[in-house]
Amino acid sequence: MKFKFNTIGLFTVNQPEMVAFYRDVMGFHTDWAGSANVDMTLDGMRLIMYPRTEFEKMTGRTFGYPEGLNGTAEISFDVDNYAEVDTAYARCTGMGARSVFPPTTMPWGQRTCYIADPDGNLIEISSFNAG
Repeated sequence: MKFKFNTIGLFTVNQPEMVAFYRDVMGFHTDWAGSANVDMTLDGMRLIMYPRTEFEKMTGRTFGYPEGLNGTAEISFDVDNYAEVDTAYARCTGMGARSVFPPTTMPWGQRTCYIADPDGNLIEISSFNAG
């Protein structure tokens, strides 16, 4: 058996706000019309969303969810160079993304920053290309 990674799924608190964020701020495409299941794409990446309450009904289980910023995982995006990290951070925070960590060049040569989506999921934007 060989696994092939294909999708990131998020269980959401506020579906319309999350769809608007990933569509308008992060640039994902969707034809979502208000159903429980959201399917979004960006350059071959697939992101799905489903309300937490509906997921619990579907599975018949109760789950624990982080409050505030979710430090259990991240969604990471690469950009072409250091300058684009700064530009993307300024653009995203200017459009309402919550700042978590401003653009910083790390000792291992990566320029990185973190923002958060409306549900508090961490998003990294980074590059290893100084030029």
